[in-house]
Amino acid sequence: MTLIKLNNSIIKCKQCERLVKFREKIAKEKRKQYLDQIYWGKPITGYGDHQAKLLMIGLAPAAHGGNRTGRVFTGDKSADFLFKCLYKAGFSNQPISIDRNDGLKLNNLYLTTALKCVPPEDKPTSDELKTCFNFFKKEIQFLPKTNTIVTLGKIAFDACLNFYKQDYDIKRKDFVFKHAAEYLLPDNKILIGSYHPSPRNVNTGRIDVKKMVTLLKKVKQIIER
Repeated sequence: MTLIKLNNSIIKCKQCERLVKFREKIAKEKRKQYLDQIYWGKPITGYGDHQAKLLMIGLAPAAHGGNRTGRVFTGDKSADFLFKCLYKAGFSNQPISIDRNDGLKLNNLYLTTALKCVPPEDKPTSDELKTCFNFFKKEIQFLPKTNTIVTLGKIAFDACLNFYKQDYDIKRKDFVFKHAAEYLLPDNKILIGSYHPSPRNVNTGRIDVKKMVTLLKKVKQIIER
């Protein structure tokens, strides 16, 4: 199997009935400003440089972002903020991520999500995450040069650790989520936590462009050691 074949199998996945119903419901009902658009309404694959040293993980596609556009962190306010920062740090060729045909290219970065479908209220069940862990495990195997993982938000941070707990004896108390916190994983990859670039976090000042770009530049130094 190749990464392309893996992504094709992700797109076809219908293992979680609750998620299938919800993603298709959102795609059918749509948001008012997108009524003229055809929603993706399927699982979202990872995207980016297959030889990347950096893997960045979000929790799940946004209802009217990735679930609409068909690409992770594309077409919503979180994407607007994130790609402004990624561009400043040199990880993307442009500061915007609007749709799958916008010419976006990632540099030394592969973006994915712990959960491949949008969950109701952004709250996946443990069984749904476990199902997607199978995809995530294969994704990592097809990213041979990845040495650093950045998780966007505590839920993605926890999901990544739960994934590692399946194969390694790690103690959860040794990994405390904090912005820019850095940990060594059992397979010698570096795990770094980051606040999620959600509108709420941006509007409250928990995360801003300066703070995110500073972190990304630090990450760039780490992956190039």
